[in-house]
Amino acid sequence: MPRYFFNTRIGDELISDPEGEILRDPDRAWEMARAMIRELLRTEGADATLLNAVIEVTDDDGAIVLEFPFSEAIMGLPDTGSVTKH
Repeated sequence: MPRYFFNTRIGDELISDPEGEILRDPDRAWEMARAMIRELLRTEGADATLLNAVIEVTDDDGAIVLEFPFSEAIMGLPDTGSVTKH
């Protein structure tokens, strides 16, 4: 199975993922990138800097497989403050 690296680009800065993750396909890499972004926005808040950031998913050769803007990850998030559990 291929290894994917989840590098974060915030403005001109690139934060590299040196280890990566072994995943079955690019679709799973997309799902993982989305989950990573959502968790980061949940814990750090959705400020303008993060909303303009992008996760660049690359393969073992360094080729970009996909780019996932943080702003796209928040689309479709449920409003947990208005959902009742009963």
